[in-house]
Amino acid sequence: AVDVPFYPNLTAEQVAFQAADSGAKVVIAEDPAQMEKLLTTRDHLPALEHLIQMDGPFAEGVLSLEELIRAEDAPAAGERFWERAERVRPEDLATIVYTSGTTGRPKGAMLSHRNFTSNVEAFIPRLPVTPEDLALEFLPLCHVFERTAGYTYMYIGCRRAYCATAVVGDYIAEIAPTVFASVPRLFEKIHATILSKVEAAPPVRRKLFHWAVDTGWKVAQLRLEGQKPGPLLGIQHGFADRLALSKIRAALGGRVRLCISGGAPLASSLNRFFHSIGIPIQEGYGLTETSPGIGISGAAPGENRLGAIGTALDNLEVKLAPDGELLVRGPSVFSGYWNLPEATAEAFDEDGFFRTGDIARIDEDGFIWITDRKKDLIVTAGGKNIAPQPIENELKKSPYIDNAVLIGDRRPYLVALLSPATDELQTWAAQRGLGGTPLPTLLAMPEVQDLFSTAVAEVNRHLARYEQIKKHRVLPEPLSVETGHLTPTLKVKRRIVERDFADVIDELYGPE
Repeated sequence: AVDVPFYPNLTAEQVAFQAADSGAKVVIAEDPAQMEKLLTTRDHLPALEHLIQMDGPFAEGVLSLEELIRAEDAPAAGERFWERAERVRPEDLATIVYTSGTTGRPKGAMLSHRNFTSNVEAFIPRLPVTPEDLALEFLPLCHVFERTAGYTYMYIGCRRAYCATAVVGDYIAEIAPTVFASVPRLFEKIHATILSKVEAAPPVRRKLFHWAVDTGWKVAQLRLEGQKPGPLLGIQHGFADRLALSKIRAALGGRVRLCISGGAPLASSLNRFFHSIGIPIQEGYGLTETSPGIGISGAAPGENRLGAIGTALDNLEVKLAPDGELLVRGPSVFSGYWNLPEATAEAFDEDGFFRTGDIARIDEDGFIWITDRKKDLIVTAGGKNIAPQPIENELKKSPYIDNAVLIGDRRPYLVALLSPATDELQTWAAQRGLGGTPLPTLLAMPEVQDLFSTAVAEVNRHLARYEQIKKHRVLPEPLSVETGHLTPTLKVKRRIVERDFADVIDELYGPE
């Protein structure tokens, strides 16, 4: 069967859309909370035949896994399974994975068995993972990055441990993995936790920590180029490791020797820190539509340049479009979007290369450097794809919001810059006997700020958790053509807004 994974934090409406669009006949839910999303929208799912739930209690018409197993003739079911498995061809559809687009309408990327297996086969030469390794898996299994990582571990034959994303920090030391794949958000959390402890330490310990990390980076730089530290640096590094660096690694179980980062861009400073403490990170790059890997840094000397995403996988062709967009072609590239022939046609150029939507440069050694996003699509530090325009349009339904700009690319959560609608605010003020009040005075009033907070809360109510706006700031004046923030056709110049309000954005991402 073709599977269609749903993120557990999707709303009922989002689940219903994806189930209806894909024509799902059977849905398996983890618990009553997830099943409720299907039960409340079942009238809109004409193709749905069976609801199966893993953990009780069970609503009427919902099968438990135990009931499903008892209802089957196990030996006969086993025979049918293998008969069907033998009929599966590499080019057959394996999964439909929905990904957000800039229009906001989720698009189902169709991935075949060959898409996945070709990606796994291309990854293996780049990853120094062996059957003796213990791989920790904690990202959602509907994430293509985690799926392909899991298939790769399976192919290699190493041991695998599973842990829920929310509690990975509680169990990673106990599991003591040797390798794991993650989105940058976990690395950011680990780094932030370490720094907060260091800042609370006495001055001598703080100085020791920074010296140890600096020493670790000197050694890491040499190792990246295949060189060894000299005698003096070697002795210094031994002390640094014993006094500080080994203690940091111990918090992760003490055995991690390799991490793979993907799903979102990894800050070079973060990569440098982990190399410094003795945990090298291989940064990869890809998209749902490419199963997902396009490139990954290697483990051998000279194959890991911090800031680059390595070279293209050996079975892929990459090139740059005239505008610098990275294009890719090969066996791991999807066949198209489910039920969207026009979107599929737009996704490829005339030579069959997939348009990634990212602006890149490729250096003389073939290393790929992603320099910008051609699309407005936001990719959070957690690897979630978010189309900002539909959310911004919902915010603008408030009469008091003239424009809204979502920020969140490479960030841990979304924030919003809200442009005030001057005329409507003056009308609101006049109705309360405050006519003629200057805009700055109005915006400073708690009851006016509540108008914006209420609008944000209402929009958040209909969004998946990772799409919700955690913080917002009302700008002191409307965005306009005159201020340089809007085009003549009144479209927001996002980069200009982010540049001009960089201080405001930094405050929104600052400490609570």
